Amino acid sequence: MSKFLPEKKRLLEEVYEKASNATTDTSFSAILKNLEVVLRDEHRITLSYKTIENYYKAIVKEESDYPTKHVVLDDLSRYLGYNNFNEYCAEWKTIEHTIQQAISKIIITIINKPIFTMPDFLKKNGMGIVEMAFVILLVSGGVVFSSGKKQALGIASLWGTPAIEKPYMYWDKDRYIASDSSYINPQIEVVPMEPNKFVYQKKITRPDTLTIENAVGKVWYDKSNSHVEFFTNYGEHPENGKTLKVATVHIVETYGGANATEEFADN
Repeated sequence: MSKFLPEKKRLLEEVYEKASNATTDTSFSAILKNLEVVLRDEHRITLSYKTIENYYKAIVKEESDYPTKHVVLDDLSRYLGYNNFNEYCAEWKTIEHTIQQAISKIIITIINKPIFTMPDFLKKNGMGIVEMAFVILLVSGGVVFSSGKKQALGIASLWGTPAIEKPYMYWDKDRYIASDSSYINPQIEVVPMEPNKFVYQKKITRPDTLTIENAVGKVWYDKSNSHVEFFTNYGEHPENGKTLKVATVHIVETYGGANATEEFADN
């Protein structure tokens, strides 16, 4: 297996996700053809949609060690806001290390104390323990450290039955909540469990932390009645059903960062 196959796979998935949200086209080829035009006109990158298609099918769908040109990886990384592929990989390694360190401390604390304090950065990002554990297992392959020993742990063995296995979910202010029941009350719409939405779709409750670097092309938003809400994933607004749009420089500068202070204070 290629040393950077996971990074290449993730890069192509993010590129396709961003490209699909930037067009009304729905077919695979049409989305990539539109991406070719965007790369050429907006980023001065000459890259055939056919090349991207071959990379995606081989690396993402077949998970094979397909020969790749570093310049192409650099170009696709630039489309996502990075200077090159090395910078893209470096950021993911930093995120992985930070998360592994955090989960290690959580597990050690659980073992040694019946009551523990959740790290501040988990609170700020609005993630619960079960959700965080799920993300950790995706990133680290289910491997965590405790007392210096390496152990492979599944979510079920560590936390009990995972919430993601429940059949239903419903939106509660800024995230989806798992449920065993298809009915909560008349004001709450309960829908079938969708793992991707349940894990990744969150409302960003601190828009004042958004910047051009961490938000443009990486978060999504809805503007209704002159009010803007930001979300961590693409799709539909969980409450009004409107299709979320990818955040642009204008939107982030106007409604994020320092300009979000007043709006945040009203929430």
